[in-house]
Amino acid sequence: MIASRRTTRILVSPFPALHRYTVPVDVSRVIRVSFLLFLAAAGLSRSLLAADRPLIVCYGDSITAGYGLLTGQSYPDALQRDLDSRKLNYKIVNQGTSGATTKDAADGVRSIILMHPEIVIVEFGGNDGLRGVPPDQTRRNLDQVLTALENAHIKVLLAAITLPPNYGRDYILAFDQTFRDMAAKHHPAFVPMIYKDLIHVPGTIQTDGIHPTAKGSEIIAQTLLPTLLPLLRAGNR
Repeated sequence: MIASRRTTRILVSPFPALHRYTVPVDVSRVIRVSFLLFLAAAGLSRSLLAADRPLIVCYGDSITAGYGLLTGQSYPDALQRDLDSRKLNYKIVNQGTSGATTKDAADGVRSIILMHPEIVIVEFGGNDGLRGVPPDQTRRNLDQVLTALENAHIKVLLAAITLPPNYGRDYILAFDQTFRDMAAKHHPAFVPMIYKDLIHVPGTIQTDGIHPTAKGSEIIAQTLLPTLLPLLRAGNR
């Protein structure tokens, strides 16, 4: 009779402490798994949304790359923040390479086209000038870049730069004319001098006298923005 009562007790309430623990743990596990699945789904959704955002590629040299700056301080980063603040649904990709010339730009333009951007900001030429490359060679290279992008039906913003006065008046005039000739031939959106709004603002150029600071990058983005905005799709503005 005593054995019978013990058997009944074990069947009715086996390990009561563990029973009280197991139910909330199982519920907690379900909640955690559901939450993780939710986060994964949300991340996937963000990835899909990002993939659907049309691309703007900033294709240029060290000015675009953000030479001497921390991550997030280049003008493409500043331009992305400007677009985001206006809720403009575009993704900017920085394809700047320090030291790149217009010859490098012509050699690499196919890789830019394969990214299928909607807009490319072309910022090359400074290194050509600093190296004394003949302006007609710079012109041929830029012509090749702009022609390739044009044939791929990609919108272009051509961002030009000038040279320090010690390079000589004649060379500088020929250098500057190169960009105006390309703008006249290909009719891209055109900013004749990306430094025009920062050259007299303290703290905008690094100590090398060439590259923008983080503050200078912010100003360059503001300089480009009015010319860039008309290129954006109406549905993304």
